Amino acid sequence: MRLATILRDGAEVPVVVDPARGVAPVASLTDAHVRTLLDVLELDLYDALSRAAGSADDALFVPAADVRFTAPYRRPRKLWGIGLNYVDHAADLSESVPDEPASFIKGDHTIIGTGDDIPVPPQSERTTAEAELGLVIGRECRNVSEADALDHVFGVTTVLDQTAEDILQRNPRFLTRSKNFPGFFSFGPEIVPMGEVLESFGDLADVEVSTVVNGSETRTNTVAHMRYSPAFLVAFHSAVMPLFPGDVISTGTPGAIHVRAGDVAECRIPRIGHLVNPVVAG
Repeated sequence: MRLATILRDGAEVPVVVDPARGVAPVASLTDAHVRTLLDVLELDLYDALSRAAGSADDALFVPAADVRFTAPYRRPRKLWGIGLNYVDHAADLSESVPDEPASFIKGDHTIIGTGDDIPVPPQSERTTAEAELGLVIGRECRNVSEADALDHVFGVTTVLDQTAEDILQRNPRFLTRSKNFPGFFSFGPEIVPMGEVLESFGDLADVEVSTVVNGSETRTNTVAHMRYSPAFLVAFHSAVMPLFPGDVISTGTPGAIHVRAGDVAECRIPRIGHLVNPVVAG
């Protein structure tokens, strides 16, 4: 049972997603006061929702093809991004993989969902789209060990992380600016619980991530080729500051692709999700 948010009558509605039956509103499955999907994570409601959905009448579900998915939620406390985590991508940029994770934080104003526009800012002549595997924190953690780190991850999701690459190339100290234009963090449409991920893959190493532009230009790699594993990234950043339910760690891209107005950017992760965003002039 996956988690997502849909648009209904102009409002964002948190839902559970059953691949066989469709989507059902969270509000119909719990008496808890749930405004957004972030509440589900903060209140640790997933197990109860999954049980309720499993015994719910089929009439409660609507086919997924009949709804419009949007960003899972809009106000996480933190969005961590990781740069240069695949050796191949670092080589693209004539960079070496750093001795510690090259991380940065993005504001929640950057969040969009599948189908929403990625605006290319007028300040940039070379903006890139970067598909990534996102880790969604499920339990607060601080100074967690690498061995225990994934126990604090609720699940994973598809991400498109954008960069005004020309701004960054002028000076590495411009990283925050180059990463924080509106529309520069698309995620969803679904959050896949770790239990389902591990059942499907065994572990995260074989998860394959692809950046795709216009259906043809593609950069692909597997999590096994990351310099810093998902578990390491959670442990490392929990030693910097607390990680809270709903925080997202975007684990790095197998390859960035230059996008222009009129393009369509995608993140494809088989058995996890498919994220699609048109690119427009900002």
